[in-house]
Amino acid sequence: MRPFPHTFRTTSALHHPTPRPPHRPCGPPPAALLSPSPLHPSARRPSAPSPSPSTPPTEEPPLSRDPLTGDPLTGAPPASAPTAAIPGQTRAAARPADPLARFNTAPEAAAEAVLLACCGSRRWARRVAAHRPYPTIEALLAAADEAAYDMSGADLDEALGDETPPGLPPGTPSSAQTALRHAHDAYLARFGHAFVVCLDTDRPEEHLDRVLGGIRSRLDNEPEEERVASAEELRRVTRARLIHLVTEKGGLTGYSRPSVAV
Repeated sequence: MRPFPHTFRTTSALHHPTPRPPHRPCGPPPAALLSPSPLHPSARRPSAPSPSPSTPPTEEPPLSRDPLTGDPLTGAPPASAPTAAIPGQTRAAARPADPLARFNTAPEAAAEAVLLACCGSRRWARRVAAHRPYPTIEALLAAADEAAYDMSGADLDEALGDETPPGLPPGTPSSAQTALRHAHDAYLARFGHAFVVCLDTDRPEEHLDRVLGGIRSRLDNEPEEERVASAEELRRVTRARLIHLVTEKGGLTGYSRPSVAV
């Protein structure tokens, strides 16, 4: 009888079973298992080249429509709409609000034009305009007075020839206007220029008596005496017009000489 064959295991196999592989949970492998071991340089993965500092990374343009349905995405800008550029911040040249500052910075021709509306002597206007800028109204008035005192005979004739006859406020009776017209015609025939008087310190209701009384009293003057009186009244009238010009009451645009020399 043949003996039944027996399979014998070695002692090492009995006491040292074959180890099982460790249990791995489902899901992505841990990062430690994916990273190459520093002990095996050959197992390292080649790293991607870093972008050049001078070349900025390219960004994908945002989607304007759903790739599946084709519907526009809410909040996404249209792909074809150009991005509106931010307008540059431009600041217009600041215009001085102070009338005196506007007068100081006005072009020379414009400054002379408004000065001629105050006094008809072109030499006087050029001289006053040439001394700009004036720090205060008082400085402007002082320069205007000095230029007026230095007027020549021709300058005074030019300025007086540019004056117009004094008018009266609206509503004045026609009889008063007729009396003023006759008195001024007599003055013009004697002295050859308009009657000039400054009324800046008189009330409107006093203008008629002031003008008529001034004409009648000065008709008796000699021509040279009247030139002196007219030059002084013209200087005062010019000051009043300048104050009107460079204060909030007036301005450099649309200034016109008042009908009554005030």
